[in-house]
Amino acid sequence: MAVPIRTALYALCAGLVAALLTSGSAQAGQSSRQERAWTVRVAAPAAHAPRARVTLDDATGTLGLTVSRDGRTVLEPSPLGIVTEGADLSQGLRFLHREDRTVKERYRTASGKRLERTVRMRETRLSFAGAAGARVDLVVRASADGVAYRYVLPAGHGDVLGETSAFRLPADADAWLSTYRVDNEGQFAQYTAATAPTGAYSEQALFATPGGYALLAESDLAGGYSGARLAHTQGSGAYRVQLADERVDADGALATTWRAVVAGDLATVTRSTFTDDLAPAAKVADPSWIRPGTVLWTWLAGGRTAGQSLAAQQAYVDYAAERGWPYEAVDSGWYFKKDQWDVTDPDWQTTSWMPQLVQYARAKGVGIVVWIHQRDLDTPEERARWLPTLERWGVKGVKIDFMNSEAQSMLRWYDAILPETAAHHLMVDFHGSTVPKGIQRTWPHVMTLEGVGGEEKRTNTAAHLTTLPFTRNVVGSMDFTPGGFQRVGLRPDTDAAELGLTVAYESGLQMFAGTPESYDARPLARAFMEQVPAAWDDTRLLAGRPGQEAVLARRSGDRWFLGGVYAGAARTAAMPLALGPGRWLVETVRDGADGLVQDRRVLRGGATLSVDVLADGGFAALACPWRPGVATCHR
Repeated sequence: MAVPIRTALYALCAGLVAALLTSGSAQAGQSSRQERAWTVRVAAPAAHAPRARVTLDDATGTLGLTVSRDGRTVLEPSPLGIVTEGADLSQGLRFLHREDRTVKERYRTASGKRLERTVRMRETRLSFAGAAGARVDLVVRASADGVAYRYVLPAGHGDVLGETSAFRLPADADAWLSTYRVDNEGQFAQYTAATAPTGAYSEQALFATPGGYALLAESDLAGGYSGARLAHTQGSGAYRVQLADERVDADGALATTWRAVVAGDLATVTRSTFTDDLAPAAKVADPSWIRPGTVLWTWLAGGRTAGQSLAAQQAYVDYAAERGWPYEAVDSGWYFKKDQWDVTDPDWQTTSWMPQLVQYARAKGVGIVVWIHQRDLDTPEERARWLPTLERWGVKGVKIDFMNSEAQSMLRWYDAILPETAAHHLMVDFHGSTVPKGIQRTWPHVMTLEGVGGEEKRTNTAAHLTTLPFTRNVVGSMDFTPGGFQRVGLRPDTDAAELGLTVAYESGLQMFAGTPESYDARPLARAFMEQVPAAWDDTRLLAGRPGQEAVLARRSGDRWFLGGVYAGAARTAAMPLALGPGRWLVETVRDGADGLVQDRRVLRGGATLSVDVLADGGFAALACPWRPGVATCHR
């Protein structure tokens, strides 16, 4: 009996060992498979935060990214990868290791949706090896309102030949897209992700996905890399990243721009500062001279004639001073030859009347902003001539125009002009430009950028106007130049909607495009614009749907300014007065039968604010805490 028992025991032990080995092998295999997927998400208490998931296909060595929110799809599996002279880092990758950290920052901006910012993000760095030992790190960040990634490469990889990066959206997701132009001034129109025509689109593309809204964006773009646009083929939900350069000069180690997805409900996306949060910290040590403000802009008010007339500009300064507007902008023509429009006077430093205007304006409490063509600042020698002269004269800011490129060579020009303008205490407004991609955090003297189909355009639609707060203006200040009341028939909106744009659109230098005569003919609009600031403590979306309506509330101190714009038929618009508890005096300016009219009422916080709006109309409002004896919010 002993032998059979011993044999049975051996068999039992062998079976147990085999089972343990099999179990261990299965667990090891399962662990190995799980290692091929990595999740990145900011920790609690960020409810409804987006979640990023990176996968590595063992068979092909290719990387993919998905983004979800509350278990619902925002981005479908989207390819990742970068190709250089030295290696194809879009395939054949092998995982090496993972590092995690939490990013916590606080910073203050000079302009934007709110001045005080708090950042909390989770960062995961995944390191991979490619063929012949080539290396690439994929750095992924997730916050309460977005997901972003970038590639980091060591030195020696050679020039970048392109990315295989793409964003794959659900095919039936509603999409608001702007056809790409080098000046970023295309019109926004609505499609679905798959039905949008084949072509190139600007990166600030918005999609309504099952997991919420998703706005595509970039951050930390500088001369070490190349700008991008989205390439799309009709019938697909994929939007491929296409660099502006066929070859990106990459001498040494490289960190690419952040590819970002701002994600959440519409209110979250609208007030997000995610692209600024991703950008490097400010490089201006003392920003005390940087002062946002409203501006009387004279191009649409007076054109070429005004641009070459000291008397005309002095009259505009007088009007700005009467209104309490801190700046007046002199546009194209002031340094051109009188008889050869668009030709620079070689003796402008000694013949210009600009110093006289600056002195005249200073005595009235008004600062001067001047327009300059980029071609006059494109070399170090030219900048060394222009910038110190403008600073010596006392000019407060420069509006630089016609860059019209996001190629690496132009981005390197931005890299040069930014510290030089800061050194000479000149605020900057870029026109014919890129869009903000974190630039206003890193260089806070950049007060605004065009990169938008603005007031100058004659092709704008009411739908375009109601889409901009959810697309272009999300990523940073936007020099749309509202207030062009004299352009009746050339703009798609009513007077009350045009007034509402002065709040609905954020810009650190908010340039008003109207004429003194058009303001005087609309005293209610003029009085409201005298109150509007250009720096905000907070921003909230009260109501909105891209292409249909946008109502934004922005706070300065204890007062809230409201701007509403609508597309479509006349209606009684209603929105919650989500400004805080207590009673509020609300002064609303709307369109009436014979022009603008004003309503005053006292409402509790959270109550419904109703406003009658005309077709393609809107409104503007000012709200302040009410107590007995308070009759107006104007100061």
